[in-house]
Amino acid sequence: MPQLVVKPDNRQLAFDEMRLSVYADRILNGLEQLSKETLLRGVQSKLRREEVSGEEISNAFTMSALELVTKEEPDWKFAAARSLLTSLYKKAAVNRRYKAYPEEPYGELYPLITDLVKKGIYREELLTHYTKAQIAELGECIDYTRDLLFDYIGLLTLSDRYLAHDFDGRVMELPQERYMIIAMFLMHREPEEKRLELVKEAYWAMSNIYMTAATPTMSNAGKKVAGQLSSCFIDTVDDSLEGIFDSNTDVARLSKMGGGIGVYLGKVRARGSDIRGHKNTSSGVIPWIRQLNNTAVSVDQLGTRKGAVAVYLDVFHKDILAFLDLKLNNGDERMRAHDVFHGVCLPDLFMEAVEARGHWNLFCPHEVKKVMGWKDANGRALGLEDFYDEELGQGAFREKYAEATANLELSRITVPAIDIMKRIMKSQLETGTPYMFYRDTVNRTNPNRNQGMVFSSNLCTEIMQNQSATVIEQEELVTKDGQTRIVISKIPGDFVVCNLNSIHLARAVPAGVLERLVPIQVRMLDNVIDINNIEVLQAQYTNSQYRAVGLGTFGLHHLLALEGIRWESEEAIEYNDHLYEHINYLLVRSSMELAREKGRYPKFAGSDWETGEYFTKRGYTSGEQEGKYVTAEQWRQLQQEVAADGVRNAWLFAIAPNGSTSIIAGSTASIDPLYELLSYEEKTTYKIANPAPDLSEKTIWYYKTAFLIDQNWSIRMASARQRHVDQGQSFNLYVTPDIKATDFLQLHLNAWKGGLKSTYYVRSRALTIEECESCAS
Repeated sequence: MPQLVVKPDNRQLAFDEMRLSVYADRILNGLEQLSKETLLRGVQSKLRREEVSGEEISNAFTMSALELVTKEEPDWKFAAARSLLTSLYKKAAVNRRYKAYPEEPYGELYPLITDLVKKGIYREELLTHYTKAQIAELGECIDYTRDLLFDYIGLLTLSDRYLAHDFDGRVMELPQERYMIIAMFLMHREPEEKRLELVKEAYWAMSNIYMTAATPTMSNAGKKVAGQLSSCFIDTVDDSLEGIFDSNTDVARLSKMGGGIGVYLGKVRARGSDIRGHKNTSSGVIPWIRQLNNTAVSVDQLGTRKGAVAVYLDVFHKDILAFLDLKLNNGDERMRAHDVFHGVCLPDLFMEAVEARGHWNLFCPHEVKKVMGWKDANGRALGLEDFYDEELGQGAFREKYAEATANLELSRITVPAIDIMKRIMKSQLETGTPYMFYRDTVNRTNPNRNQGMVFSSNLCTEIMQNQSATVIEQEELVTKDGQTRIVISKIPGDFVVCNLNSIHLARAVPAGVLERLVPIQVRMLDNVIDINNIEVLQAQYTNSQYRAVGLGTFGLHHLLALEGIRWESEEAIEYNDHLYEHINYLLVRSSMELAREKGRYPKFAGSDWETGEYFTKRGYTSGEQEGKYVTAEQWRQLQQEVAADGVRNAWLFAIAPNGSTSIIAGSTASIDPLYELLSYEEKTTYKIANPAPDLSEKTIWYYKTAFLIDQNWSIRMASARQRHVDQGQSFNLYVTPDIKATDFLQLHLNAWKGGLKSTYYVRSRALTIEECESCAS
């Protein structure tokens, strides 16, 4: 055993074995089912040098606890977390020069804020909008015992990625302080008379882990950093050289700030199309996608990882076949873009052609506009991409497609629809993508369809909001006060912004706090819109006009296991239907109440919210599909209130992947089934075992893992949820590499027929997929 312990100030103390026992008692308090003797044996085996530091002793406890984590004894992950917590407390106390005690490990909040504002780490608003007395009051609300809710991987993720560090990399902020700073920053513009109560409410929601904020908000709120608070963005590229390069520049600027980007390229002319009358001169969309690929690699996200960009193209675009091969590892490398993700936009008519084994025509959007002569009320030329079917089996898109097909002046490529689908499925099994985006389903249920079209989705397929291209109007030399400048005038398009946070279902639902939780979540999201400063002005403008938000959920499988509900069951489908209707009702009501207080979103007039169609389309008011938690009469009452007072936010519900934040919360990701009962996080020199949340003799029977589940049950659950989600769901399909083509095709057909708006990755055990960090709300 060691003889000496070296303290952080270089003092040397005699090693006292009894202190190991006291420390073990502390981290096992409340975990009496775990063996103290087994833990101490592990610790002692790691302390064989004559002289050790206090940090080495802490690490020995942490690593010994981690080595004991199994499916049978999963709670060792909490013992490891408590050891890591103790180390964090000590480091923060040394770095901030205060004394930490086991019964009071946190320092005072006001000195922390003043010091980090002075150092340029925190934003000045934390001092200009709160008095010393108010900050002291908020400091009294910090409850360090809530740190015990973290398991080891959750706490490690939080401390490594989100807690504030000084410029020398030393930890300065502790977990509960991060939550309090987020709450203070998001509420700093609220009226002074209720600001503190709203801060306390937001802190309550986050610190109890009833919810999580999105990664950009978690990481950047209250910090004086270059990053912003929104998760991701969607751009629509204009069919012009200026528009294409402007879009690339905007992607670079947003990627630099940590945002994930979705880019719709369906308006860009195809390969072989004319340019200014010169035949066969266009190189099509692939070279521009390669430019975006280079941007994603070269302009990284705040210096931490390469940029994340998804590109979308319509299945009726002439370049679709080359597009589907973008990420394959064979063929012409000049036609590949391995660092972007891709998604394909599918109308009902195509899926019908696949099922009927019919033919499919591919067109150039530029030629369609030139030859067909379709125009909107303002005289703007329209392409096939500007139409959708208003009803299943009938509508404007199929009519325009038939017109284009019948026009012999219009060039096209005709292929069997099933051949395109085979290319899609081949790419999905090899690379996990393309994503599937069912454009007719999306636009039929778009509550703001009176204002425009939804052409594609974002990097994670859950955001579905109106889009349009930003167009350069003119460029001129202007001389004023003896200075000559080049002034560029642009007409801003709808440049989508994603503002996200998520409910921890497995904590919030059993605790019965949804009615209290959802209103503060909506307010937090709405405040992000006003606080955020987005460099790309059309994104800032769109954000202000629609005030769109995306409240999501995670921990669904965790919740079902706690409730004793099997994933593959009618009970699970019914449970999803009622639960998500309840959440949606609370969402709409919260946004309506916020509109009463602060005003409706500027483009509310004429929306499905105002006309009431939002409610009737979903069957809420008829009484024919009455839910367990919300009656038809309650919906009818809310419909009347929304018509009178509006809603604050044009879109409300979007279920993101929640990768990182669900890890922090110690739960299952998003709406996904559990991946493994015991998974492992790989570190440089060791592996960390991560058991399923709340794994026990009771819950293990309800944790059937992803690749063993019949995916049709997952599709049916997603279909039940989709009625209540005004945007989309990051819905993954889990398949084995040997899946039959007919079975794989049927999954896609079932997803489309079930009313899903998109599918995200096709996950196979043979694939390793790197997800968008920004969207992991």
